Amino acid sequence: MYNLRTITGAIFLIVVQFVAAQNTALHFSSLDLLFAGDIMQHQSQLYAARQKDGTYSFSSCYDYISGDVRSADIAIANLETTIGERHFTGYPAFCAPDSFLYAIKDAGFDVLLFANNHCLDRGKRGALRTMHIMDSLEIAHCGVYRDSIDRSERYPLMLDREGMRIALLNYTYGTNGIEVPPPLIVNFIDKDVISADIARAKELHADVIIACMHWGDEYVALPPKRVRSMADWLIEQGVDHVIGGHPHVLQPIEVRKDSLTLDKHAVVYSLGNLVSGMYARGRDGGALVRMELCRISDIILLRSLKYALTWVARPGRDNVANFTILPAADMPIELKGVSLSKCKEFVDDSRMLFDTYNKGSVFEYSY
Repeated sequence: MYNLRTITGAIFLIVVQFVAAQNTALHFSSLDLLFAGDIMQHQSQLYAARQKDGTYSFSSCYDYISGDVRSADIAIANLETTIGERHFTGYPAFCAPDSFLYAIKDAGFDVLLFANNHCLDRGKRGALRTMHIMDSLEIAHCGVYRDSIDRSERYPLMLDREGMRIALLNYTYGTNGIEVPPPLIVNFIDKDVISADIARAKELHADVIIACMHWGDEYVALPPKRVRSMADWLIEQGVDHVIGGHPHVLQPIEVRKDSLTLDKHAVVYSLGNLVSGMYARGRDGGALVRMELCRISDIILLRSLKYALTWVARPGRDNVANFTILPAADMPIELKGVSLSKCKEFVDDSRMLFDTYNKGSVFEYSY
């Protein structure tokens, strides 16, 4: 077996070509992961989704991106609301109807991150019911657990696809001051806990470890020093890739390349909002990030990292019946007036941010 991990990129390609020429069996496979930002439900979204019979429909929110989401091998997003039976509300204590989750499932999302500052907005009962509905829809989730036994059985979240074993970790900086009611467990950003979880992922023979972090400062386009330091620490501990959320605006994307090995590490500081009722500058959109992993025999590499900008059209102002996520750089509907200028502003701001601060090979794509 060739020790490929210690070979430089150019030599690696030569070795692969040589082995192929000798008809030596090499196993090739690829895995396409899609990460989306915060899925929120403000009061304005509730008003728009309410039907004449009193029910709620959110399905049209994802019409223009569902094809892209479904095309991924695994699609992951942050669920930043609880799911209740009644008394649905927006900010500051989010609670959405079941149909909110149905739409997310139908859009093609496979995994929802639940460790965030709003996971306890309806207390223990709300968190438990949210996890119950996700389980009933067969949506994998991580970050919040019924008790220690539930956590030990479910965490890290192990995803097996295309001959690769992915360990997904999820942590939040806090829960808006709400204490976690026992025996419920919420994963907080704690280095001792995270170190133990990384060790557990390795014991479970994870090929790739991805940490999804709810961190940082809201509405700020650049990550603070403490966040950048935490990203460094995670990679030093053995995490392969880091995906962030919470600021509700986009933040830079990095592909870090190890100077001594073939390893590349993706660090996405914030994906912004996938859908929400926010409309202030920078908060009305986000990005879908696609990560392609490639296995060559027993080595797994980050083959590519790319993003597509998304922007949220609003009913009553735009030509949509509901809050609708649109591909911002390749608009499928006609926008006019303030909507056209707002969307253009978001695209221009995002590209300027990424052009200035992104590091490594990160590319924009359209769909």
